[in-house]
Amino acid sequence: MSATRAADAADFRGPLDIARAATVVLDGRDTVIGWSPAATELLGYSGREAVGRPLTAFLSPLPAEGPGQPTEGPVPAVPDPAGASNGPGPAIRTPDGPAPRPGNEIRLARHRDGRELLVATTLCPLAGDGAEGPQAPGRVLVAAELGELRQWESRLALLQGLATQSPVGLAIYDTDLRLTWSNTAYEREIGKPLAEYRGMRADELYSGGRFVTPGYPPTLDAVMHHVIDTGEPILDLHFQGIPPSDPGTQHLWSCSYYRLEDSEGHVFGVCEDAFDISDRQRAQQRLALLVEVGRRIGTVLDVVTTAEEIAEVTVPEFADVVRVDIARVTVMSGELPATGSSAAMDLLRVGEHSVDPGMADPGEPVYPGAPGSPANRYPPVAYPPGSPQDRSLASGGLVLDDNTLVVPLRVGGSVLGLVTFVRSTRPEASGRMVAHGPANTFDNGEVALADELAARAAVCIDNARRFTRERSASLALQRQLLPHHVPPQSAVEIAHRYLPSDDVTGVGGDWFDVIPLSGTRVGLVVGDVVGHGLQAAATMGRLRTSVRAFAQLDMAPDELLTRLDDLVGQPGVPQGPPSDAYDELTTGATCLYAVYDPVSRQCVMARAGHLPPAVVHPDGQVTFPDLPAGPPLGLGGLPFESMEIELPVGSLLALFTDGLVEARDHDIDQGLAALGRVLADPAASLEELCDRAVSTLVPDATTADDTALLLARTRRLDEGQVAEWELPAEAVTVGRARELATRQLALWGLEELSFATELVVSELVTNAVRYGGGPLRLRLIRDRTLLCEVADTGHTSPHLRHSAEDDEGGRGLFIVAQLVQRWGTRYTPAGKTIWTEQAFPPVEFG
Repeated sequence: MSATRAADAADFRGPLDIARAATVVLDGRDTVIGWSPAATELLGYSGREAVGRPLTAFLSPLPAEGPGQPTEGPVPAVPDPAGASNGPGPAIRTPDGPAPRPGNEIRLARHRDGRELLVATTLCPLAGDGAEGPQAPGRVLVAAELGELRQWESRLALLQGLATQSPVGLAIYDTDLRLTWSNTAYEREIGKPLAEYRGMRADELYSGGRFVTPGYPPTLDAVMHHVIDTGEPILDLHFQGIPPSDPGTQHLWSCSYYRLEDSEGHVFGVCEDAFDISDRQRAQQRLALLVEVGRRIGTVLDVVTTAEEIAEVTVPEFADVVRVDIARVTVMSGELPATGSSAAMDLLRVGEHSVDPGMADPGEPVYPGAPGSPANRYPPVAYPPGSPQDRSLASGGLVLDDNTLVVPLRVGGSVLGLVTFVRSTRPEASGRMVAHGPANTFDNGEVALADELAARAAVCIDNARRFTRERSASLALQRQLLPHHVPPQSAVEIAHRYLPSDDVTGVGGDWFDVIPLSGTRVGLVVGDVVGHGLQAAATMGRLRTSVRAFAQLDMAPDELLTRLDDLVGQPGVPQGPPSDAYDELTTGATCLYAVYDPVSRQCVMARAGHLPPAVVHPDGQVTFPDLPAGPPLGLGGLPFESMEIELPVGSLLALFTDGLVEARDHDIDQGLAALGRVLADPAASLEELCDRAVSTLVPDATTADDTALLLARTRRLDEGQVAEWELPAEAVTVGRARELATRQLALWGLEELSFATELVVSELVTNAVRYGGGPLRLRLIRDRTLLCEVADTGHTSPHLRHSAEDDEGGRGLFIVAQLVQRWGTRYTPAGKTIWTEQAFPPVEFG
């Protein structure tokens, strides 16, 4: 019997089994003459209440006679448009799907408590016992709640799917560990029908296989005996072997074992489920190799070291012998070589590694001379015409020849050298898993992997050659991207310094910025892009521009960093054709963003993996706030948190990058302590403090990393510059708000702005009353411009729209936008604030 037929033959009693279902005995007139306890449980009527009453008192009418003869009366089902029959009566569909099974009917039942429910029913005729007449027992109605029947049928469908469609191999072994049943997936694995291998032991089916998960018995028999004896299931055990259906190829399965017991607790066997994870295992091995390559290759900007690293990291995980040949001009002078044959390129063997020294090329000539000279240390290599290496150089592509794979080290349109991967022809020399065929061949996935490995090595090798040119271009770009002039701010006094890194490390991606915000607030930013070079500088410019754009939307610091994190995490999109210079991948960045309000003296800040700021109080006390760190930008998955502190007037806020406080000769804590000592001088000017910090912490004016320092001394707006009122969210408030604004402008001598300000206040307060919620706040600030703010408890932002000629409204905000320099919306935990800025009238000189 196949797995499919075995599943069909299984006896699973359902809800309509007469031993457990509600049963009603009917006479010839469909009068109830028998009522089971299960019927009482289903419909609520006792036997005494039900016996003697017509069945229609409890259920919708039943067929009067045989199949296909429904009685008159309401039936809570609609004809099935497909015309499929559900047994006696018309073809029906339930409100939520087809009827359960052929031979069953769906009826509307009336419970004793008055509610209605759908039940599945079936009729069973009773054999004659000699009694005759309309009151003699005629048939038995069997009923069960529809939901319970559906659930039972779903279980049957699940079991059928596991037996015939599931990709997981299922098998049952008796206590003697002989196979008694298996599903279709297991049959495919064995390559035979169940009848041909039933009764065999597991070790006979998979000869030579073994468990590779440490800490467990090595054989199938031992594992199954353990499960039967202890009753403890064993999950996700990895078994490696050769299946009968794929001889000659190693496979890996994830296996689990469970003890099987009958209803009385007697053990009758063990169940095995096995899923072939060979493809997943190969992918994980390749991914792990890529991770290891990324970790170990390119640790220094040196051609030879990088070549040696790729040979070491790929043996024996990927090949048994790896040879790396680089063009002489690249090794010696960092120039791009001529393309063509191996003779034209003049190759040097700079890296080689093997699992067996006897597998290396014998008799390689070595130049005599001083050991310290690269020309004397590395032998020249000349491959004969037509060899795999020569063909690869001529074509610029990879060449697969039996157990040898040759991959060129390509950079743009140039080839820097070759990597040759060789696998032993002896199967016992390798324990690698391959998709198909012997272990000494390369499949398509491994060819692609080798190409990726060589591409990464080529990038690292080329970095050394292009480093100097890249640094010069990065410095020029960085100077253009950093702010050259910081405009004066009402909220803070600003000073800053920036120092590029030394010539060896390369230009980094440190930056700072000062961003004017609405309400006379100011945003202070400092950040550091991971890595060095042209790409780091370009990324720095992209992040600085993004921070400015997000800040103008009045985002809170934690929300701004979240948006920035999403931006850094997005993959780059290639643009244009490839060029000689390739891009270095930027892996992330750190950032600190603070917003200071000179009206409330509150400073809100958040950081993404960056160092916390230094806060110097007016008395000279220095602290480093315990600001939640947050993850660096680009990692994603974790939230950022803001912290709010109140800063007395004259406090100093210092934002900086790690290049200022971290050095090779001391740790970061020592650098922070030194910075605190420098800043603890309240009498010194900001320019003096910047100079002292640089001279103390970076005495040679060169560091292994860029250095950015931003100092801000806080101010507070005079009380006479700010007027604020709290108003109810009522229609009469609009006129009151206009009066308050006009009166305040008169006190400030700004009567010329009264007309425009009245229109602005009227429109903003009207919108707040209509669409927001109270209480409302109206605030006017006289700073470098006139600021008008209306706050409410709503979170819906107004927006400009073009009104048609016959529209009765929708023009107010458009008019406001014409009267002011800028306007916008900022959100707070309590709601939102709509703000505008108006320029002061020009001063006339007599």
